[in-house]
Amino acid sequence: MDEETRYEAVASRDARFDGAFFFAVETTGIYCRPSCPAVTPKRKNVRFYPTAAAAQGHGFRACRRCRPDAVPGSAEWNVRADVVGRAMRMIGDGIVDREGVPGLAGRLGYSARQVQRQLTAELGAGPVALARAQRAHTARVLLQTTGLPVTEIAFAAGFASVRQFNDTIRQIYARTPSALRAESGTGVRTGTGVRTGTGTATGTRTVTGTGTATGTRTATGTGARAGTRAVTKSPSRATAFPPDLAPCTDVPLLTGIPLRLAYRGPYAAREVFDLLAREALPHTEEVIGEAGARTYRRTLRLPHGPGFVSVDETRPVGDVRDARDPRARSGWLEARIHLTELRDLTTAVQRLRRLFDLDADPYSVDERLGADPRLAPLVAARPGLRSPGAAEPEEYALHALVGHTAAARLVERYGEPVELPCGRLDRLFPEPAALRDDPVAGPLAAALADGTVRLDPGADRDESERALLAVAGVTRRTAALIRMRALGDPDVAPEGERDDEVWRPWRSYATWHLRLHADHAVGHAGPAA
Repeated sequence: MDEETRYEAVASRDARFDGAFFFAVETTGIYCRPSCPAVTPKRKNVRFYPTAAAAQGHGFRACRRCRPDAVPGSAEWNVRADVVGRAMRMIGDGIVDREGVPGLAGRLGYSARQVQRQLTAELGAGPVALARAQRAHTARVLLQTTGLPVTEIAFAAGFASVRQFNDTIRQIYARTPSALRAESGTGVRTGTGVRTGTGTATGTRTVTGTGTATGTRTATGTGARAGTRAVTKSPSRATAFPPDLAPCTDVPLLTGIPLRLAYRGPYAAREVFDLLAREALPHTEEVIGEAGARTYRRTLRLPHGPGFVSVDETRPVGDVRDARDPRARSGWLEARIHLTELRDLTTAVQRLRRLFDLDADPYSVDERLGADPRLAPLVAARPGLRSPGAAEPEEYALHALVGHTAAARLVERYGEPVELPCGRLDRLFPEPAALRDDPVAGPLAAALADGTVRLDPGADRDESERALLAVAGVTRRTAALIRMRALGDPDVAPEGERDDEVWRPWRSYATWHLRLHADHAVGHAGPAA
């Protein structure tokens, strides 16, 4: 896309390009998303950037009206298998925060200098700047959705010091952290969840960003605050809940940080939730509620401790099957995340975004697949169909290998109990090392445990597939499923299809369309373990 085409997208406020690029206005010193509702600036004053970090690096601060850090991530990073694509997926997962640039470079198999050079040349920002932009967004989420002290938020968001945190927030948002927290509208909140015409803020905030998510600071009429205060210093120490939060119970609601996980275009939520209900493993995940208003809940094994997440199958606004309806051009899924350590927020959100395929570009997918006469009626019947990923890649790989019934037995026998269960969610899926001696899962579990098979966001997909096929018991079909789901590859060829080149780079979506069409009569939910 050239700059003139980008400017046309800005002039038409085309939300399809939110997250694909950003534009900055030299006369105001701010950067925006393409769909910003402000008056379109003159072309001579506009500069374009591939990432928010690049705009920030050139001295621009985030627009207060459109909140450009609150957009779905670019689908390009899921498609690309090169170093830049792999690096972006890992930065989104928080690798730089946990392991630094040397850790990122080591996982990519390059030197830190090479990674810096490639990212800067293509994205206008290096790994530190990209991670910094993500930290700032996480900090804004915590400032505006929780009552945590500012100092605690600074370290939870991944900053090395309070001074670094303060300087970054001032540079990107042109406000102090305290002012940013108070500004969530006017700083005055109601419990109704509606934004008033006078600017009084309510429970809802903006949609998600590139890997993290903006939240909904849900407040009740009694002043109870939704958020998490649970920060433990040791894995052996139980989570300490604040007075305004109670541990999870059997009720469907999950306490924690309320978020909106943004997506672009129409979203076929029913098909995703049908699949999750079919695959749910007792003790670790469940789908509750009636079709159209279901909630998916599960446990997560995170870097600094276990967590619980829930995502609602919100009813669509407008007719999502009519792509001409402007209300079908964007939306979000309501979620709640309860963490042992707030430092895991970025990772948890990214896991959910991959599971629900929220960074997909349904316009490009449907345009490519809909051009094929064979797929055209299927695309028309299910616009915005997603290719779900996996919240726990290693769990999914083992699930796909042994099958649903055997996977449920593994959880029953080897699952790791959580200290504070959330209703029926009381275990984590066993780590691969615990399954080495299992007669069926053992070979793959051993390969995952010793790193022979890598399924992390930055793994080389071709190498991972080759390693999978070398494991006893892993068939080509199983390896393809793992590549599509656990590695999030949008271009896995449908099984048995020969003339599929015209569907590139979206063959995984073609797989879902074909399987759903074939299984419709028997009520299946598509390709699963």
